[in-house]
Amino acid sequence: MSALQLVIDSLPVLLQGTLLTLKFAVLSMAFGLPIGMVVALMGIGHQRILKGIAWVYVSIMRGTPLLVQIFVVYYGLPGIGIALEPTPAGVLTLSLNVGAYLSESMRGAILGVARGQWLAAYSLGMTPVQTLRLVVGPQALRLAVPSLSNSLISLIKDTSLVSVITVTELLRTSQEIIAATYQPLPLYLAAAAIYWILSTALSAVQHVMERRLSLPSRH
Repeated sequence: MSALQLVIDSLPVLLQGTLLTLKFAVLSMAFGLPIGMVVALMGIGHQRILKGIAWVYVSIMRGTPLLVQIFVVYYGLPGIGIALEPTPAGVLTLSLNVGAYLSESMRGAILGVARGQWLAAYSLGMTPVQTLRLVVGPQALRLAVPSLSNSLISLIKDTSLVSVITVTELLRTSQEIIAATYQPLPLYLAAAAIYWILSTALSAVQHVMERRLSLPSRH
């Protein structure tokens, strides 16, 4: 069987793995966003204990390899009585990891909004929560779109690491086909091409969002 024919025949199975990859990325981003927002607010708040907790969390998640984090959650937690199936363990680890990066993006975006916006809202009688939700938050979102989009693109590629805990996403699916056909090169290239297509498509969506959310230019 030729390499091209092998890839064509394997395409339906690879696409199933791709759907699981997208599912992992979307779920992890959905859980990571609120984690990132909470940690960002802790980091810019005035409570030293909460700021310390946020700093430690971000430092650990950004300072250790994602693969090690996956091993800790899946293989380490059962040692203290917390056993998770591969899919929940993968989603949990990816969510905690991306949440740390998103928190820094959000924190920077919130701090990037001019202080005068806060003062103007306070002068109108708004509470800090109302100011963040109605005034500062929407402006910070405009600033954070590029970083958030980049995190999602990175997350798509990072899902390949959950293959080590037997989650049959795109990479694991490719490896299973390779084990049966003994033709690694065409299948790994096909998997790489699918990751590239996903990343390119998300980059295009990112550019569209940036244009729509960009502030009107002044002439």
